[in-house]
Parts: sequence; structure tokens; C-alpha cells
Amino acid sequence: MEYQQKQVSIREVRFGKNVTIVQPSNIYQCQLGDDCFVGPFVEIQNDVSIGDNCRVQSHSFICSLVSLGNNCFVGHGVIFVNDLFTNGGPSGNPSLWKKTTIGNNVYFGSNSTILPVSICDNVVIGAGAVVTKNITVPGVYAGNPAKKLR
Repeated sequence: MEYQQKQVSIREVRFGKNVTIVQPSNIYQCQLGDDCFVGPFVEIQNDVSIGDNCRVQSHSFICSLVSLGNNCFVGHGVIFVNDLFTNGGPSGNPSLWKKTTIGNNVYFGSNSTILPVSICDNVVIGAGAVVTKNITVPGVYAGNPAKKLR
């Protein structure tokens, strides 16, 4: 049986100062700001921008076209999505993928799922929440779909 083996890697990343990455992680063609921490088993894809003083915990996936502001926290197992399966399945066509823009001081609880949205500053997303729509008012959001609690 033949197979193709690929190694996890950190390549073509623009690093700020004082960045910590715990291996194994797969991080490529993206930007990490100053004082960032990335835990193990994380993938950060191309065309991602992460601001200063951000933390990405283990087992999280940040897909292409995501922009995180400063002072953000991404809990364990958080998944960002850029493909809405508009043609009934996964699209291999990046022109169909959508952007996600996250403000400053946004905190994502473990196992939350973030579809292509815009989230304003000063928001907390509860553990397990599914964010399907833009969030324009600061506060705490939880549930599936995520709704403002307070």
C-alpha cells in the first residue's frame, strides 16, 4: 500500500516578538502578533492574521481568511469555518470561501464553532456555541445558534 506522508510544519510565518508555539502544530503562510501563544495540535492556515497578546489553546483550527484582533483567547478545540458548502459539499474553490473578522478582547470557549462572521470588540463566546451570524453588540453569547445572554 502506498501513501504520502506529510510532516507538520511551521513555514512562511511572519512572527511578532515573544511568540511561543508548542509542537506539534501546523502553521503556515500567516501572521502572528507580539506575545502570542499557540498550544499543541493547532492548525493555522494561510491568510490568517492574529493580533498581539493572543492565546490559541490546543486542538484548535483556524482556517484561511480569519483575522483575530488583539487580546483574544481561543479555547481548546475551537473551530473556524470558511466554507459554507454552498454547492452541497466541500468547495475546493477558494473564491467561494468567506472571511471571518474578530475584534479585540474576544474570548472563545472550548469547542465553539465560528462560521464566517464579523464579531465586534469585547465579546465572550460560550463553550460549545455555534456562531452563525455577525455579532455587533458587546456581551456574552452562547448556544446553537449563539444568542446574547447578557
